[in-house]
Amino acid sequence: MRRIMSSVGLLLLCGIFLGVGPAAADGDEVTIDVTVDGTPVGDDELLLDPTGSSRISVTVHNGTDTVRHVKTIRLSGTALALTFFSYDTTVPFDVPARQSVTRGFVLDLGQLGEQATGLLPTELEVLAADREVIASIGTTGDVRGSMWSVYGVFGLAVFGLTVLAWAGALFALARRRLPANRWQRAMRFLPAGVGTGLVAVISLSVLRIMAPSPAAEIPFILGAAAAAFVLGYLTPHPNADDLLLDPPQAAPFVEPYTQPYADQAHADQPFVDPDSTHRITRPLPGGGA
Repeated sequence: MRRIMSSVGLLLLCGIFLGVGPAAADGDEVTIDVTVDGTPVGDDELLLDPTGSSRISVTVHNGTDTVRHVKTIRLSGTALALTFFSYDTTVPFDVPARQSVTRGFVLDLGQLGEQATGLLPTELEVLAADREVIASIGTTGDVRGSMWSVYGVFGLAVFGLTVLAWAGALFALARRRLPANRWQRAMRFLPAGVGTGLVAVISLSVLRIMAPSPAAEIPFILGAAAAAFVLGYLTPHPNADDLLLDPPQAAPFVEPYTQPYADQAHADQPFVDPDSTHRITRPLPGGGA
């Protein structure tokens, strides 16, 4: 059984290699192979040191039936859909149909340290005279730049804005100044969550832990934004807190004053001094008392 499985595995491997190899050679497309200082550009990280120059060798494989005219070779690095460094080198040459041509040149990376640092998605492209991309190859570039480069300052700016967003939202929560509507309170926390996701992506890139890519950026940013949105939605109602902490007090009891009504009742009667009043007995006619 093991021999049968081994034979089947070998046949599958042979079929894969035989099927993929000719397709790459006879396919109607243009591909490139690149080496930097003798290191092939591919799945491994590409070291980009700004302190020196790099020897770049580009081999263009023309699998089409027409001649391809190459004018420029571009090396660029992007993150978060923004280009942080780009180098264009003019190397004009023609690649005949169904043939391959190799060209090499020296690229000065002296300004790279002021543009980026950390792990960045890096792409090397072959351009035609009309700036159309003929072929490209991507890899992860390990840029040994400065923390005060454009990319580093961009990360610090995003961090500062995120801190301000969190401070504003939490300060409004502490002062009970958030909107009464739950959805509006959630939207108040949403920018802070998006900023937190961006800071996480940039920090991992600068610390050379993980390069920013759509597969990594989207989960971090959406996850942090969703967490902040839910946090804002669940914050307590500011008016409800006021009712719980400051209950209304009952009005003080005031004893009714009835003396004005008594005075009004006797207002029409003449005033009689009780101390000056005494009973006088007079004799009745006929001798009666």
